[in-house]
Amino acid sequence: MSGNIELLNSTLAAARAENRAALVGYLPAGFPTVDDGVRAVTAMLEGGCDVVEVGLPHSDPVLDGPVIQTADDIALRGGVKIVDVLRTVRDAHAATGAPVLVMTYWNPVDAYGVERFAADLAEAGGAGCILPDLPVEESEVWRKAAEQHGLATVFVVAPSSRDDRLARITAAGTGFVYAASLMGVTGTRESVGHEAQELVRRTRAVTELPVCVGLGVSDAAQAAEVAQFADGVIVGSAFVKRLLAAPDLEAGLTAVRALAGELAQGVRKRA
Repeated sequence: MSGNIELLNSTLAAARAENRAALVGYLPAGFPTVDDGVRAVTAMLEGGCDVVEVGLPHSDPVLDGPVIQTADDIALRGGVKIVDVLRTVRDAHAATGAPVLVMTYWNPVDAYGVERFAADLAEAGGAGCILPDLPVEESEVWRKAAEQHGLATVFVVAPSSRDDRLARITAAGTGFVYAASLMGVTGTRESVGHEAQELVRRTRAVTELPVCVGLGVSDAAQAAEVAQFADGVIVGSAFVKRLLAAPDLEAGLTAVRALAGELAQGVRKRA
C-alpha cells in the first residue's frame, strides 16, 4: 500500500472548498493503552476531526506541554513501541478512511531505520509524518524516503522563525505547514492570538501549502477564532484532558467524540 498524501491533500482542499478550516486532532499512541488509544483516535475522527496526528511517545517531548507529557508517560510505562504506533495508524485509518499522520521526534525514526519507517508507515495507510525537531538542512534522507512511499513531510514553524527561514522550511515540506503558536494563555489571549495570526500571514507569503495552527486550542470558541485566519486548527491537549478526567474508558470515548463535534462546529464558524 502506498502512502496517503493525496488523501491528506484532498481532505484539506475539501475543507477549503467548504470555506472552513480543517480540524486536526492529536493523541499519543498507547494512551491509555494501545487498544484503547486506537478506539480514542477512531472516536475523534468519527466525532468530527478531518485529520488525526498519532504521537509517537517520547521521554523528552520538547514541543509538548505537561498534559501530553503525562499521556506519553502513561504510554511509555505501558511499553508502547513503534509497532504499536503503526498499528494505531493502520486501525484508525481502516476504520474511518481518514488521513492519519505520525508526529514524532527524529531519534526513534533514525533508530528504527529511515527507509524502514517510511515503508512501514505507508504500508499501514499513513498519510505522512510531522517531525518537529528535524532541521530542514538534515532532512533530505527522510524526504526522499517519504516521497518514494507517498508520504507527506510536515515541518513546524514558530513565531521566532525569520522570513528566510520560513521560506526554506516550507519549500522542503509537503502536506501542510504546522504553525506552532500558543493560544489561550491566561492574561495574554489578545497578544498571543495576534502572534498566531501574524505567523500564518508570514508563512502564507512564502508557500501555497495549507497552514495549520497548533498548541493551546481547547474549545469551540478558540477553534472558531483560529479558523478565521488558519487553514487548519490542531487540537491535542484538550482531547488528552478529556481522557485523563474520565472515570472510565467509555466515558472518555464519549467525551472525546463530543469534543470533536464541538470543535468541528467551531472551525465552521467563519465570518
